[in-house]
Amino acid sequence: MAKRAAGLVIFRKIGEQIQYLLLRASYGDFHWSSPKGHVDPGEDDFTTALRETKEEAGYSEEDLIIFRDKPKILNYNVKGKSKVVIYWLAQLRDSSKEPILSDEHTEMKWLTKDAAKEIVGYKDNQEMIDEFHEYILSSS
Repeated sequence: MAKRAAGLVIFRKIGEQIQYLLLRASYGDFHWSSPKGHVDPGEDDFTTALRETKEEAGYSEEDLIIFRDKPKILNYNVKGKSKVVIYWLAQLRDSSKEPILSDEHTEMKWLTKDAAKEIVGYKDNQEMIDEFHEYILSSS
């Protein structure tokens, strides 16, 4: 059975610029990603996304406008095992509120769409950023 994880792709607007929050892992290949984590037994995906975002970035549901109607599901392999990650798009209500990192991450960056796509590296993650970006632009 595939491992499941869930998280939020968080963005903020600074004037007309849209920036995405990415966190650098303190383990493994020190990859950059949005806040996410494994689904605990008995927990649904959305609850996991909220819990992991609070743990990893310090943002609670009250800090965010979450677009629940547009989840994006990524399927990929990690060390030969299949993994499913579901993400929801979320806008930070107060664009000046900085994240509070857990010990799972060493640094964070707010990046434009193109810079975010470059740093995440993975094609499916890049496509997700593009899709969410188009959604933000079309609903502005």
